[in-house]
Amino acid sequence: MIHYKTSEEVHIIKESADILGRAHGEVAKYVKEGVKTSFLDKIAEEFIRDHQGVPSFKGYNGFPASLCISVNEVVVHGFPSDYELKDGDIISVDCGVFHQGFHSDSAYTYPIGEVSPSILALLKATRDSLYLGIEKAVFGDRIGDVGNTIQRFVEAKGYTVVRELVGHGIGRNLHESPEVPNYGKKGSGPLLKAGMVIAIEPMVNLGTRNIVQERDGWTIRTADRKPSAHYEHTVAIFEDKTEVLTTHKYIEENFKF
Repeated sequence: MIHYKTSEEVHIIKESADILGRAHGEVAKYVKEGVKTSFLDKIAEEFIRDHQGVPSFKGYNGFPASLCISVNEVVVHGFPSDYELKDGDIISVDCGVFHQGFHSDSAYTYPIGEVSPSILALLKATRDSLYLGIEKAVFGDRIGDVGNTIQRFVEAKGYTVVRELVGHGIGRNLHESPEVPNYGKKGSGPLLKAGMVIAIEPMVNLGTRNIVQERDGWTIRTADRKPSAHYEHTVAIFEDKTEVLTTHKYIEENFKF
């Protein structure tokens, strides 16, 4: 069942998303070669808790951290660890905040040091596909229109879209209906109506779309071990507009590429 939000509830999600965006910005200050991913997790958790939020991911179905940190061929759900970022890595930082009863969720993929042009192009295409998908997430269209736009854009550039992992509704629960695939047919899927709040999150691979789950029960990586990129925003649907509730502004103020 899809839970439609009131304007007041959307406002609370936007407040949650503001804490989230600023937490991402704080993390971005430390994303560089030689930094342990566990340190980034510590920065995020402290910032969120210091600003009247709770990390959405920590403890979710047993997940042990506040950030999902996914390096190189890891698509999503990677654990923060003692791994030190290296020149040439890419790192997806995915975070959620629970504030006054509502969640927000967003992700950003960073290049570390000198990253190959082909991988930088993957990052740009994935980020561009997110915003193209958001342009299709409008009142009266369907979920399939969003996924079809993302899929066609990235596949035209020679990349592949992960099928097993999708975006989602979000609100009182971190994951709600409807699912928001990054592929699909135009005109298919649930109708986008006012009051829907969804997380759109393209996960795009340089190689094949096939993925595997590691033995920890969480970490998802590409089957061919080629890099994967991931960007995400939480958006609200209104009759007259679609509003992006999360922001990458604070990241981009502190990290340039």
